[in-house]
Amino acid sequence: MDPALLHRTLEKRGEPAYRARQVWEWTARGAASYDEMTTLPKALRSALAEAVPFSTLDVVAERESADGTVKTLFRTADGHPLEAVLMRYRDGRRSICLSSQSGCPLTCTFCATGAMRFGRNLSAAEILDQALHFRRREPVNHAVYMGMGEPFLNVDAVLASAQRLPDLGITHRRTTISTVGWMPGLRRFVDEVEQPIRLAISIHAADPATRSELMPVNDRYPLEEVLAECRRYVGLRRRKVFVEYVMLADVNDSPADAKALAAILEPRAFKVNLIPYNPTGLYEGSSRDAIERFKAVLERARIPATVRLTRGRDIEAACGQLASVR
Repeated sequence: MDPALLHRTLEKRGEPAYRARQVWEWTARGAASYDEMTTLPKALRSALAEAVPFSTLDVVAERESADGTVKTLFRTADGHPLEAVLMRYRDGRRSICLSSQSGCPLTCTFCATGAMRFGRNLSAAEILDQALHFRRREPVNHAVYMGMGEPFLNVDAVLASAQRLPDLGITHRRTTISTVGWMPGLRRFVDEVEQPIRLAISIHAADPATRSELMPVNDRYPLEEVLAECRRYVGLRRRKVFVEYVMLADVNDSPADAKALAAILEPRAFKVNLIPYNPTGLYEGSSRDAIERFKAVLERARIPATVRLTRGRDIEAACGQLASVR
């Protein structure tokens, strides 16, 4: 839903200011249409249905994984594709993976989104409408900005959408923004965001040359600068930074690679999330044994480490697989 258009429409009709709040409260609770908003006059519901589209996005296709993960392909009003994901866990978590751009201009080589043609930044309403789509399906309680795009290339819209997520049942402490280390946006996040929104940094290699091969952004914003900003975040906010590390066979998964990663991280400041590689065509994923050996090296160095539970791989909904080209 476009809040600006909603406000303009209500003002033009001379409606009281509280009407916008009523509409949003119904929407955030999972209402499927204006017709369900029974505290609004029927004539107003009909007028809003004609003047303000209930969603800024059209649903093109939806697929459900054997593990319960749901992936939705959306299209914006001007034709740009994007995907978002609902992940269901046995412990009751319902986590949504949100896209901040249609495509991504940063071309990380292990990520299918990087091979897409870049479209544009998404508006705050378009990001929020991804979350609302899944909220209408069922209650949700976690969100990760880890879908298509680099969130800090679209920092204003990302932060604006994140401010509204608690109304859907997703607290700031259960919201994570993931970045490759785009420094202008990262600095703004560190300086301006006082809410306990989590920060995740994609590293994927401690060696500068290897990281630049995997992530060309490293040439522009070297890892040492990114980590220095992360340490500033830890000092200001007293919250750990999550490190994302995709495991690629014979590329970044040796015990020596693990020692190099441990050497640049402090246990008090960082927690590592090892990500089994989800096939996108260019690499082979590390074996379970290699991942466990890597994790053991980190733990011996007292670096907290976990292995991400893969969800939705069979429908190309797992980390790094979103592409909107299939």
